[in-house]
Amino acid sequence: MILIHRPATAPGSPPEALDRHMWSPGEPLPPDALWIDLVEPTREEDHLVEKHLGIAIPTREEMADIEPSEILYRENDARYMTVRVLCRSDTEQPGLADVSFILTERALVSVRYADPRSFAMFAMRAVKPGGCPHQPEAVLDGLVETIIDRSAEILGMVGSNIDRLSRAVFEREGEGTRRAAGFRGVLRSLGRKGDVISNVRESMASVERMLLFLSASMARPQRAHGFHADWRTAIRDVQSIEEHATFLSNKVQFLLDATLGLVTIEQNDIIKLFSVVAVVFMPPTLVASIYGMNFKHMPELDWLDGYPMALGLMLVAAVTPYLYFRWRQWL
Repeated sequence: MILIHRPATAPGSPPEALDRHMWSPGEPLPPDALWIDLVEPTREEDHLVEKHLGIAIPTREEMADIEPSEILYRENDARYMTVRVLCRSDTEQPGLADVSFILTERALVSVRYADPRSFAMFAMRAVKPGGCPHQPEAVLDGLVETIIDRSAEILGMVGSNIDRLSRAVFEREGEGTRRAAGFRGVLRSLGRKGDVISNVRESMASVERMLLFLSASMARPQRAHGFHADWRTAIRDVQSIEEHATFLSNKVQFLLDATLGLVTIEQNDIIKLFSVVAVVFMPPTLVASIYGMNFKHMPELDWLDGYPMALGLMLVAAVTPYLYFRWRQWL
């Protein structure tokens, strides 16, 4: 699928806005296309864009390459950049999607095999007045800004959820099975939050590398348009998000340790209870086993009050350890 964004030039169109429509098979690409968004493109669609701009579209396998020389490079006056963008962040299985940007003098080409929400957010903004100046660098600047803002928004939601989990850990009431089930839920939630934070950090690291590459490879005429300063500002925003992600990661680790410590305390209390019960019943068991022996000459067997005496002795033997434990405040 090819999504074409071109300057809005119709009478009454808002200034600095883009028109957006989906390419139909057999339709030529408009010469004024400013942003060509390839979503799960076929080879025919790749060839069409390659012929239109005189560039090479990277394959999905090339986009997944982790070598910096393969994801950030220049070729035929075009800059090729591949970053990892958050996707499915609102689901139980968040992940990262490889997105390639090809910046030329005529247009920006984006190649993706997923649907990150940041692209839809920028596309909605670009059709509004002042949404996007009519330059390929401005489109890339807007996309990068939206990706960064979306990452910051996700981190904010994760931080709020971590605060809620923190209250659940340290203010949890109840006991027994309900408390243990609550701890299991907290551990699963913390694991998912840790995955999201890790994905944000990885995404921001790739965006930072791309911004540094853009700043270093930018020609003087492009610096005059102000994009160099914008991308320097974006780098600082990325670094602040990375610092926030590190803080949240440390907080998640602290809550994991605290939760596991509370689980250990719960287990120790259970083991202590079993130990106390065993000690309380051990003396009565000893008394009962003595009088359960089958020796012929046992004086107590002929006592009229032998049975009540044995029961009383067993009761005293059980109560005495219990009272001793309470006196030592072990219970």
